[in-house]
Amino acid sequence: MHPNPAYLPIFPGNYMKHIRNFCIIAHIDHGKSTLADRLLQFTHTIADRDMQDQALDNMDLERERGITIKSHAIQMRYVHPANGEEYIFNLIDTPGHVDFSYEVSRSIAACEGALLLVDASQGIQAQTISNLYLAVDHNLEIIPIVNKVDMESAMVEDVQDQIIDLIGCKREDIISASGRTGIGVPEILAAVIDRIPAPSGDPEAPLQAMIFDSMFNSFRGVIAYVRVMNGTLRKGDKIKFYNTGTEVVAEEVGLLRMGMFEAKEIGAGDVGYVITGIKMSREIKVGDTVTHTARPCQVAIKGFEEVKPMVFAGVYPLDNDDFEDLRDALEKLQLNDASLVFEPETSVALGFGFRCGFLGMLHLEIVQERLQREFDQDIITTVPNVPYYATDMKGRRFMVHQPSEMPEPNHLDKAEEPFIYGQVITKPEYIGNIMNLCMEKRGILQKQIYLTPTRVEMTFHMPLAEIVFDFYDMLKSMTRGYASFDYHVLDYRETDLVRLDIKLNGEQVDALSALVHRSKAEYIGRRMCEKLKTLLPRQQFQIAIQAAIGAKVIARETISALRKDVTAKCYGGDISRKRKLLEKQKEGKKKMKQFGNVEVPQEAFLKVLKLND
Repeated sequence: MHPNPAYLPIFPGNYMKHIRNFCIIAHIDHGKSTLADRLLQFTHTIADRDMQDQALDNMDLERERGITIKSHAIQMRYVHPANGEEYIFNLIDTPGHVDFSYEVSRSIAACEGALLLVDASQGIQAQTISNLYLAVDHNLEIIPIVNKVDMESAMVEDVQDQIIDLIGCKREDIISASGRTGIGVPEILAAVIDRIPAPSGDPEAPLQAMIFDSMFNSFRGVIAYVRVMNGTLRKGDKIKFYNTGTEVVAEEVGLLRMGMFEAKEIGAGDVGYVITGIKMSREIKVGDTVTHTARPCQVAIKGFEEVKPMVFAGVYPLDNDDFEDLRDALEKLQLNDASLVFEPETSVALGFGFRCGFLGMLHLEIVQERLQREFDQDIITTVPNVPYYATDMKGRRFMVHQPSEMPEPNHLDKAEEPFIYGQVITKPEYIGNIMNLCMEKRGILQKQIYLTPTRVEMTFHMPLAEIVFDFYDMLKSMTRGYASFDYHVLDYRETDLVRLDIKLNGEQVDALSALVHRSKAEYIGRRMCEKLKTLLPRQQFQIAIQAAIGAKVIARETISALRKDVTAKCYGGDISRKRKLLEKQKEGKKKMKQFGNVEVPQEAFLKVLKLND
């Protein structure tokens, strides 16, 4: 090993031939993070005394929920047992949940190979398929691995057959492993060297490096994580970002091990970081290309897929004075989570805030928690929505992003909602369940094709609004996780849309208003009222919860008042004395109701949307 491994390359002559860039892709909970832990231990990247479960998951949220939210890049060193040569591995551990598939697409764009992990007790599932297709589209070398082979419920041969059907490999190409016990780890490391190609690139060509992730450091500014495709990036070089045109100096470059290790240079094939001292997060975009100012590359690197937000919701500060702080927090969070999109908006009841786009309801929850934990922001999240078109009686057609913009029913001529072309890939035994779900969500079945005897593709036309709330959760639960769903927007079609308002003691709660189809309005209104009854804390006065369309109330629940036993001190005597005390209390409650405010707790805003919990 080189005396200072964080600096100069080990093999200056054939440096690139000894680099392997790969990621781990799998369905959620198939053991990616556990296998990554064993790889780190086996290559002595982490000392045993420093080892902890989910070593690469550095967020409290990831440990609490047991899921990976962010991709994590790390460099390892490994000596091949066959030839005794040392290799550099750049591993990127990726999330498995569908809401974080954008993280996976960015990781795949920075690699030449992928470890495809399949749980021996569960077999191939939804994200296994969609992540595999992402990897195949980028021409990555796939190493199939059956994980958790030490479990009693493991069906190793059945799962191997599934993998052979899916990717057409030979049975001997599939590695049996266990992330928990370390079975198969040496074979995986050897396969990474033998099967995954070394990065191709010219260290002498003009610099071409792709930013695949970034983070904000309050002392150093924006830190960009890059994969160098061509050329060499040295400390002190004058560089520019291809798409934004920003020109800066590379104050520090280095490699990513368990921490950041400064280096004099990073070259073609390397995965590393660059610090430029930029403090404004909007000047660096994930997916941009870094090149030299004096000798720029001719074309930008083709980035990864465009982000497709599925859920739009308003995010508002509790105190309007915190609006600028919330903007800074969102910009810094966007550096670390490029799938978050936002733009300013205003609300009658909530003041100034932002309309944010998320990949799903879990993504929305995670962003909300990160804003509270990492940036100390107290926020209110409105009901998620999709954009609609409305035409009023005067013939004016305009886009509606939030319920308050929708005209009253007597001024509305027609409303149009976005329709999607959705594709579901699943097992044949779940066809009936999925058809029922899609019909319930106002979907129109277009076609059904058997890709293999065990995989069927169903395509639907469906309103985008119907997949916002709980479509993914219901699809996953009724197919035991074995269903992948993808979509693209088709067009806008006329619909019977109404604005559903929630009122507490006659006061409208702007943040809980929603635009819904008339056929679903009564059901959703009733369920929201029932849910709010369980979520709102009792007050010393009665609270009336009402769901209304315009002036018509379609559902109501009542939260009774907390009452003090005012007659407890009366021992015997005439009943009129007790009645007098009760009447006095009743008058007080009426007055309290007149002046009292009903505060809706923040957790209620999200929980009220999960109507089927």
